[in-house]
Amino acid sequence: MNSATVGTSISQTPILGIPVRRTTYEECTELILQKARIHQSFTVAEVNVHSLMSGYLSPKGHGYYLNHFSLVLPDGQPIRWALNLFRKSGEKRLIDRVRGPELMLRLCQKAADEGISIFLYGSTPLVLEKLQNNLTNKFPNLTIAGAISPPFRPLTLAEDTAYIQQIRQSGAGLVFVALGCPRQEQWAFLHRNSLDCPMICVGAAFDMHAGIIPEAPLFLQRLGLEWLYRFCQEPTRLWKRYLLFNPLFLILLALQFIKILPLRNYNHVVSL
Repeated sequence: MNSATVGTSISQTPILGIPVRRTTYEECTELILQKARIHQSFTVAEVNVHSLMSGYLSPKGHGYYLNHFSLVLPDGQPIRWALNLFRKSGEKRLIDRVRGPELMLRLCQKAADEGISIFLYGSTPLVLEKLQNNLTNKFPNLTIAGAISPPFRPLTLAEDTAYIQQIRQSGAGLVFVALGCPRQEQWAFLHRNSLDCPMICVGAAFDMHAGIIPEAPLFLQRLGLEWLYRFCQEPTRLWKRYLLFNPLFLILLALQFIKILPLRNYNHVVSL
């Protein structure tokens, strides 16, 4: 596909009122790199059931941020299934989702090939150290322009300004953000006019590629049971996210299907 037409070919479908793009790894990777080449701000979010439900339940917060992102991608299998469920006549079925950790690796490979540097923002100093080592071992030609582990609290204006200045001065062409949902989406939304490069929110990808937490086996991922694997690892932290949000998501999705769900009316479409 011609890179000049990639953006115009990516449609979106509202899932519980959140517009999710119907796209593939190849399409969105090329589009993100296209923006990096011309130094254009571009915000990318990965949504699973937890992120989508957070957006639905917070229309003036997380939902508002997602609605103003350049790309909202189907990270979870249930989101892909929902996109296929609501596809319009003429739209192709999505045969795969666009998962954050996989997208990050694909972008790093392309960035290494093209000499585009990356920046890592989020997580802990230990994770960032391990992540940088693993990425440079996997992609020897990859340039990591810098990394920041911000404190896990609201930043002061001086801190925030200094971090943004550091990222700008690094000359990075891609910024990967891993602050957890919804902090990472809020950060990217608030700084979309401060950085002239794509910002990709990748959630747990830093921990996974640093080797801190294992990824779910592929057969569980394909069955849409990655959540169960993570729940078994961290039940105390994740029980509310999965045991409350997952059933509620299915109920709301059914209501949308029979067209009695009161969808949020954002009236906003981001041009690609």
